[in-house]
Order: sequence, then C-alpha cells, then structure tokens
Amino acid sequence: MSGEGRFADVAAAVLLGGASSRMGSDKAQLDVEGVPAATRLARLADALFGEVLLVGGTPPADAPGRRVGDPPGEASALRGVVAALGAARAPRVLVLATDLQLVTPDVLLALVAYPEADAVVPRTAAGLEPLCALYRREPVLERARARLARGALSLQALLAELEVAELAGDDLAAVDPEGAALLNVNTRDDLARARALLAARRGAGAPPLAARAGRA
Repeated sequence: MSGEGRFADVAAAVLLGGASSRMGSDKAQLDVEGVPAATRLARLADALFGEVLLVGGTPPADAPGRRVGDPPGEASALRGVVAALGAARAPRVLVLATDLQLVTPDVLLALVAYPEADAVVPRTAAGLEPLCALYRREPVLERARARLARGALSLQALLAELEVAELAGDDLAAVDPEGAALLNVNTRDDLARARALLAARRGAGAPPLAARAGRA
C-alpha cells in the first residue's frame, strides 16, 4: 500500500457507460445519499486505491478520478472493461459498475486480498459478477481486445477463457453478511430498495459510505 494507506498496485475503474434504458435516466447522475451515484463510488475507490478511472459516459463534475473514454464502436460492458484495462497504470484493475451502489469497502478489500488469478470475481446465487471484479491488466486486456475485435461481447465468455478465483460461499458472506452488496441498481424499484437498505444501515449507526471511506 502507499504511504496514504491506498493500494498503489491496484487501479479502480468506475464504469459509467450504458444506455440506462430501464432506469430512464443516466445512472451515474442519480442521487444516492446526497451525491451522484458515480461520485459516491469514485470517492470510495479513491479512499482505497492509488489510481481511479472514470470510464465512458459523462462523469459528475465532483467525481474524483481520471476521465477515460470508451473505444469507438457499439456500447457494451466489454468495451468499458477494455478501456479501463488499457488506460490503467497499475498491474491489477478493480472494475466497478456504477450500478453497484451497495458495495462496501469490505467486499472490495476482500477481492484484493484473495489469492491472485487472472480475475477475482464474486459469485452469488445469480452467478459470477464480472463488473465487480479484480483483473490482471496485461493477460486480460489481450484476451478482451481480441474478443472485442471479433464482436464477441459476453463478459461471461471472457471469464471462461481466464484463470478465475471466485469469492463465494462463506468467504463472500463474511464480508457481505446482508447479502446485498452486489445488488444491481437497474430500475427505479432497484433504486428504491437500495436507498431503503442504505437508510437502514444509517439507522444502525453506519455513516454514509463516502464518509466511511474518508471522503466527506
């Protein structure tokens, strides 16, 4: 870790892109705990990691991090991952979708601490979550670019080509006892649920995530 207590060998990339058709508005700009959703995640990442990237989309003005555009072409999650891996300076890159508003520092730190592999990925009952995952930059970028070039856009198929360590079962439950950290906020109902869960956390005495991360 760096002298400031942040991991110097890990970059965090917040993916802002996506049509947000089910939400009906730009998810990066949604108000969550009084700040835009992308700002909230970027502040968390900035407290933990030495390099933060804001990939694609239109980042809020107050979001910390370096702006990175997607490669030209049809928008896709794989394109965002390629942009993140290509722009990062660190050898490992933690990719985070803006959707993941309930993710916690404990989950992110568990991914970093897990035995190294091409990808360290949480597995829930819904399957692997490739947009809350830690990637080795060089080997994954090569494979991801090759898939993007031939129009094979599935992130699950990319994972099938990699050495993957899964954060799952008791190990995941230990850092996500609520079982809610990987909730994807894709719809207005999801957003209402996330806000309710965050309010419950505050009611239990937990400060807002951005404040816990050291960024008021």
